[in-house]
Amino acid sequence: MFFKQLATKESSLSYFFGCGGKGKAIAVDVVAGDEAWFVDEAKKANVTITHVIDTHVHADHYSGGRALAKMINAPYCLHESDKDMVKFPFQSLRDGEMIDVGNVVVQVLHTPGHTPDSVCLLVTDKRRGEAPWFVITGDTMFVGAIGRPDLAGKEKEMAAQLYESIHAKLLGLPNEIEIYPGHQAGSACGAGLSGKPSSTLGFEKRWNPALSMDKAAFVEYLTRDIPPRPQGMDEIVAANIAA
Repeated sequence: MFFKQLATKESSLSYFFGCGGKGKAIAVDVVAGDEAWFVDEAKKANVTITHVIDTHVHADHYSGGRALAKMINAPYCLHESDKDMVKFPFQSLRDGEMIDVGNVVVQVLHTPGHTPDSVCLLVTDKRRGEAPWFVITGDTMFVGAIGRPDLAGKEKEMAAQLYESIHAKLLGLPNEIEIYPGHQAGSACGAGLSGKPSSTLGFEKRWNPALSMDKAAFVEYLTRDIPPRPQGMDEIVAANIAA
Protein backbone atom coordinates (compact mmCIF):
# COMPACT_ATOMS: atom_id res chain seq x y z
CA MET A 1 0.00 0.00 0.00
CA PHE A 2 1.13 3.55 -0.68
CA PHE A 3 -0.19 6.66 1.07
CA LYS A 4 0.32 10.39 0.52
CA GLN A 5 -1.10 13.37 2.36
CA LEU A 6 -1.15 16.74 0.59
CA ALA A 7 -1.28 19.93 2.66
CA THR A 8 -3.02 22.53 0.54
CA LYS A 9 -4.94 25.81 0.65
CA GLU A 10 -7.26 26.86 3.49
CA SER A 11 -5.29 24.51 5.81
CA SER A 12 -6.93 21.60 3.99
CA LEU A 13 -5.49 18.09 3.81
CA SER A 14 -6.04 15.89 0.76
CA TYR A 15 -5.22 12.20 0.36
CA PHE A 16 -3.96 9.85 -2.33
CA PHE A 17 -3.53 6.18 -1.52
CA GLY A 18 -4.04 2.71 -2.89
CA CYS A 19 -2.49 -0.56 -3.99
CA GLY A 20 0.63 -0.33 -6.12
CA GLY A 21 0.65 -4.07 -6.78
CA LYS A 22 -2.82 -4.03 -8.34
CA GLY A 23 -2.41 -0.56 -9.82
CA LYS A 24 -5.44 1.08 -8.16
CA ALA A 25 -5.80 4.27 -6.12
CA ILE A 26 -8.28 6.70 -4.56
CA ALA A 27 -8.14 10.51 -4.35
CA VAL A 28 -9.90 12.15 -1.39
CA ASP A 29 -10.89 15.79 -0.80
CA VAL A 30 -9.09 17.24 -3.81
CA VAL A 31 -8.83 21.05 -3.71
CA ALA A 32 -9.34 23.02 -6.93
CA GLY A 33 -5.97 23.73 -8.53
CA ASP A 34 -4.36 20.54 -7.25
CA GLU A 35 -5.78 18.19 -9.88
CA ALA A 36 -2.48 17.92 -11.79
CA TRP A 37 -0.66 16.79 -8.64
CA PHE A 38 -2.91 13.73 -8.42
CA VAL A 39 -2.48 12.96 -12.11
CA ASP A 40 1.30 13.20 -11.77
CA GLU A 41 1.40 11.07 -8.63
CA ALA A 42 -0.72 8.41 -10.31
CA LYS A 43 1.73 8.31 -13.22
CA LYS A 44 4.71 8.03 -10.86
CA ALA A 45 3.08 5.15 -8.98
CA ASN A 46 1.84 3.53 -12.22
CA VAL A 47 -1.72 3.32 -10.86
CA THR A 48 -5.22 4.20 -12.05
CA ILE A 49 -7.39 6.39 -9.86
CA THR A 50 -10.61 4.38 -9.61
CA HIS A 51 -12.57 6.74 -7.32
CA VAL A 52 -12.47 10.46 -6.53
CA ILE A 53 -14.23 11.08 -3.20
CA ASP A 54 -15.24 14.21 -1.33
CA THR A 55 -15.99 13.50 2.33
CA HIS A 56 -18.76 16.13 2.10
CA VAL A 57 -19.77 19.16 0.05
CA HIS A 58 -17.13 21.66 1.13
CA ALA A 59 -17.99 25.16 2.31
CA ASP A 60 -14.50 26.60 2.85
CA HIS A 61 -12.81 25.83 -0.47
CA TYR A 62 -13.61 25.01 -4.07
CA SER A 63 -13.46 21.28 -4.71
CA GLY A 64 -11.28 19.91 -7.47
CA GLY A 65 -12.82 16.47 -7.17
CA ARG A 66 -15.25 16.71 -10.05
CA ALA A 67 -12.65 18.26 -12.36
CA LEU A 68 -10.12 15.54 -11.54
CA ALA A 69 -12.70 12.80 -12.07
CA LYS A 70 -13.50 14.24 -15.50
CA MET A 71 -9.81 14.49 -16.42
CA ILE A 72 -9.14 10.82 -15.66
CA ASN A 73 -12.58 9.39 -16.51
CA ALA A 74 -13.24 8.14 -12.97
CA PRO A 75 -16.42 8.36 -10.89
CA TYR A 76 -16.83 11.35 -8.59
CA CYS A 77 -18.33 10.19 -5.29
CA LEU A 78 -20.42 11.80 -2.55
CA HIS A 79 -22.74 10.39 0.09
CA GLU A 80 -26.14 9.41 -1.27
CA SER A 81 -27.89 12.07 0.84
CA ASP A 82 -26.56 14.71 -1.57
CA LYS A 83 -28.78 13.54 -4.44
CA ASP A 84 -31.43 16.19 -3.76
CA MET A 85 -28.92 19.04 -3.37
CA VAL A 86 -26.19 18.44 -5.95
CA LYS A 87 -27.13 19.45 -9.49
CA PHE A 88 -25.00 16.96 -11.43
CA PRO A 89 -24.67 13.17 -11.58
CA PHE A 90 -22.32 11.52 -9.11
CA GLN A 91 -21.67 8.03 -7.76
CA SER A 92 -23.53 7.61 -4.47
CA LEU A 93 -21.78 6.24 -1.40
CA ARG A 94 -23.79 4.27 1.17
CA ASP A 95 -23.08 3.77 4.85
CA GLY A 96 -21.16 0.52 5.29
CA GLU A 97 -20.27 0.24 1.59
CA MET A 98 -16.94 -1.42 0.82
CA ILE A 99 -14.76 -0.03 -1.99
CA ASP A 100 -12.22 -2.45 -3.42
CA VAL A 101 -8.90 -0.83 -4.33
CA GLY A 102 -6.77 -3.89 -5.07
CA ASN A 103 -5.33 -5.10 -1.75
CA VAL A 104 -6.80 -2.05 -0.05
CA VAL A 105 -10.40 -1.95 1.19
CA VAL A 106 -12.21 1.28 2.08
CA GLN A 107 -15.36 1.19 4.21
CA VAL A 108 -17.68 4.18 4.03
CA LEU A 109 -18.93 5.44 7.41
CA HIS A 110 -21.75 7.98 7.25
CA THR A 111 -21.04 10.47 10.05
CA PRO A 112 -23.50 13.37 9.82
CA GLY A 113 -23.05 16.37 12.09
CA HIS A 114 -20.56 18.75 10.52
CA THR A 115 -22.78 18.46 7.46
CA PRO A 116 -25.64 16.03 6.79
CA ASP A 117 -23.61 14.23 4.09
CA SER A 118 -20.30 13.84 5.94
CA VAL A 119 -18.51 10.52 5.65
CA CYS A 120 -15.36 9.02 7.11
CA LEU A 121 -13.31 6.40 5.25
CA LEU A 122 -12.01 3.39 7.22
CA VAL A 123 -9.05 1.85 5.38
CA THR A 124 -7.62 -1.66 5.59
CA ASP A 125 -4.51 -2.98 3.85
CA LYS A 126 -5.21 -6.70 3.38
CA ARG A 127 -1.52 -7.44 2.88
CA ARG A 128 -0.86 -6.01 6.33
CA GLY A 129 -3.75 -7.85 7.99
CA GLU A 130 -7.51 -7.95 8.39
CA ALA A 131 -7.67 -5.15 10.97
CA PRO A 132 -8.25 -1.58 9.70
CA TRP A 133 -5.18 0.63 9.64
CA PHE A 134 -6.45 4.21 9.55
CA VAL A 135 -9.52 6.40 9.10
CA ILE A 136 -9.82 9.57 7.04
CA THR A 137 -12.18 11.64 9.16
CA GLY A 138 -12.91 14.58 6.85
CA ASP A 139 -14.37 17.40 8.96
CA THR A 140 -16.00 15.08 11.50
CA MET A 141 -12.99 14.85 13.82
CA PHE A 142 -9.73 16.78 13.77
CA VAL A 143 -6.55 16.42 15.79
CA GLY A 144 -7.53 17.98 19.11
CA ALA A 145 -10.90 19.26 17.90
CA ILE A 146 -14.29 18.45 16.37
CA GLY A 147 -15.91 19.77 13.19
CA ARG A 148 -18.14 22.82 13.52
CA PRO A 149 -21.89 21.99 13.57
CA ASP A 150 -23.45 25.23 12.35
CA LEU A 151 -23.02 25.24 8.57
CA ALA A 152 -26.49 23.81 8.00
CA GLY A 153 -27.98 26.46 10.29
CA LYS A 154 -29.11 24.03 13.01
CA GLU A 155 -26.25 24.18 15.50
CA LYS A 156 -27.62 22.20 18.44
CA GLU A 157 -29.33 19.57 16.28
CA MET A 158 -26.21 19.01 14.20
CA ALA A 159 -23.95 18.97 17.27
CA ALA A 160 -26.14 16.22 18.73
CA GLN A 161 -25.85 14.30 15.44
CA LEU A 162 -22.09 14.74 15.51
CA TYR A 163 -21.93 13.30 19.01
CA GLU A 164 -23.92 10.25 17.91
CA SER A 165 -21.81 9.79 14.77
CA ILE A 166 -18.52 9.93 16.63
CA HIS A 167 -19.65 7.60 19.40
CA ALA A 168 -21.37 5.11 17.09
CA LYS A 169 -18.85 5.01 14.23
CA LEU A 170 -15.42 6.07 15.50
CA LEU A 171 -14.87 5.68 19.24
CA GLY A 172 -15.48 1.93 19.13
CA LEU A 173 -12.54 1.42 16.77
CA PRO A 174 -9.20 0.17 18.22
CA ASN A 175 -7.09 2.81 19.94
CA GLU A 176 -4.19 2.22 17.55
CA ILE A 177 -6.24 3.32 14.53
CA GLU A 178 -4.54 6.30 12.87
CA ILE A 179 -6.60 9.48 12.34
CA TYR A 180 -6.15 11.59 9.21
CA PRO A 181 -8.41 14.69 9.23
CA GLY A 182 -9.54 17.04 6.48
CA HIS A 183 -7.89 20.12 8.03
CA GLN A 184 -5.20 21.27 10.41
CA ALA A 185 -4.64 24.50 12.37
CA GLY A 186 -5.76 27.62 10.50
CA SER A 187 -8.97 26.16 9.11
CA ALA A 188 -12.36 27.81 9.67
CA CYS A 189 -14.06 24.41 9.83
CA GLY A 190 -13.49 23.97 13.56
CA ALA A 191 -12.05 25.61 16.67
CA GLY A 192 -8.82 24.64 18.39
CA LEU A 193 -7.38 22.45 15.63
CA SER A 194 -3.85 21.19 16.14
CA GLY A 195 -1.11 21.92 13.65
CA LYS A 196 -0.28 18.22 13.74
CA PRO A 197 -1.68 16.58 10.58
CA SER A 198 -2.42 13.14 12.06
CA SER A 199 -3.07 11.34 15.32
CA THR A 200 -4.35 8.06 16.73
CA LEU A 201 -7.75 7.34 18.20
CA GLY A 202 -6.17 6.49 21.55
CA PHE A 203 -4.36 9.84 21.66
CA GLU A 204 -7.55 11.69 20.79
CA LYS A 205 -9.51 9.87 23.49
CA ARG A 206 -6.88 11.01 25.97
CA TRP A 207 -6.37 14.61 24.85
CA ASN A 208 -9.28 15.76 22.66
CA PRO A 209 -11.49 17.47 25.28
CA ALA A 210 -14.82 16.86 23.51
CA LEU A 211 -14.44 13.09 23.46
CA SER A 212 -14.71 12.71 27.24
CA MET A 213 -17.98 14.70 27.54
CA ASP A 214 -21.53 13.43 27.78
CA LYS A 215 -23.95 14.47 25.04
CA ALA A 216 -25.32 17.59 26.73
CA ALA A 217 -21.86 18.89 27.59
CA PHE A 218 -20.61 18.07 24.07
CA VAL A 219 -23.44 20.04 22.44
CA GLU A 220 -22.91 23.02 24.75
CA TYR A 221 -19.12 22.93 24.18
CA LEU A 222 -19.43 22.73 20.40
CA THR A 223 -21.99 25.54 20.10
CA ARG A 224 -20.52 27.94 22.67
CA ASP A 225 -17.78 29.63 20.64
CA ILE A 226 -18.42 28.94 16.98
CA PRO A 227 -15.88 30.67 14.71
CA PRO A 228 -17.01 33.06 11.94
CA ARG A 229 -18.41 31.33 8.87
CA PRO A 230 -15.89 30.72 6.07
CA GLN A 231 -15.44 33.76 3.82
CA GLY A 232 -17.48 33.41 0.64
CA MET A 233 -19.14 30.26 1.96
CA ASP A 234 -22.41 30.63 0.05
CA GLU A 235 -20.60 31.16 -3.25
CA ILE A 236 -18.25 28.22 -2.61
CA VAL A 237 -21.07 25.82 -1.77
CA ALA A 238 -23.05 27.00 -4.81
CA ALA A 239 -20.07 26.31 -7.06
CA ASN A 240 -19.42 22.90 -5.51
CA ILE A 241 -22.99 21.72 -6.21
CA ALA A 242 -23.60 23.55 -9.49
CA ALA A 243 -24.41 21.72 -12.74
